[in-house]
Amino acid sequence: MPFHEGEIAIQEQVGVKSMANRVGKGIHPFIFDSAIEFLKGLPLIIVASCDSQRHLWASLLTGIPGFLEVFDAKTLVVGALPHPDDPLSNNLQLGDALGLLAIDFASRSRLRLNGKLTLQTNDGLHIEANEVFGNCPKYIQAREITLTQDVQRPSNRHNLTNRDTSLSAEQQSWIANADTFFIASAYPGGGADTSHRGGNPGFLRVVNERQLIFPDYSGNMMFNTLGNITVNPSVGLLFPDFEADRTLQLTGRAVVIWDKDRIASFPGAQRLVTFEVDEVVERRRAIGLQFGSPEYSRFNPR
Repeated sequence: MPFHEGEIAIQEQVGVKSMANRVGKGIHPFIFDSAIEFLKGLPLIIVASCDSQRHLWASLLTGIPGFLEVFDAKTLVVGALPHPDDPLSNNLQLGDALGLLAIDFASRSRLRLNGKLTLQTNDGLHIEANEVFGNCPKYIQAREITLTQDVQRPSNRHNLTNRDTSLSAEQQSWIANADTFFIASAYPGGGADTSHRGGNPGFLRVVNERQLIFPDYSGNMMFNTLGNITVNPSVGLLFPDFEADRTLQLTGRAVVIWDKDRIASFPGAQRLVTFEVDEVVERRRAIGLQFGSPEYSRFNPR
């Protein structure tokens, strides 16, 4: 059975358990052939990790295409290491669970790879794959990506990092205008997950400097993220600023909201998620890629 009790509880509440079981047959315990080719062409990957306080973080690693190399059917080699100011740099203990999301914005394609860290070298990370599966293209804003000198020479990057326990006015505006973010979640004692969330600007709402709320749209019906939240409220959010080469990483606690009146105020929402901020990390010169203007997904609720 590929699902834990939190995922099953959500599936049963929504009435899609049979459908989830069918979709779940696409979860593989190895890296399949089409995934190998997909990974080879990417310049970025998102990584979910857990720190010593059991806080979840979502981080972005970038490199020249080819930096994601499949060593064998069970091993992905990531030819990049996090910047020392990225929380991921302190969360890389051998055997720890990591959840990876490989995404190609241009083709709206994405692949999930969940596993554990088996080796760290001076050049990168070796990850043993336990679950590998694709996701649908819904809600992904298409963007063309151009490599810059920063991604080709990571040592050229001089990050400026700000840390806090609440969101500044500028950061609140950043989030309120975002069309894309990533969410890290985990099952206690089990695996970590990274998921993509997208919509038209304004689909996330900032309640105050410590609280956000965002919709959960119709998806693959497996409910990996919401299932994790049901049994473990710790999550991490990552907001890339595609224009200014910076990232905003948040860690905190999430709750799934089922109240129909509140849900009705968010177009297209099936459920809502509230997020309470515990820590904030803003990093500049953090991506090293140049992104084109977005082509918004036709699936985005309006």
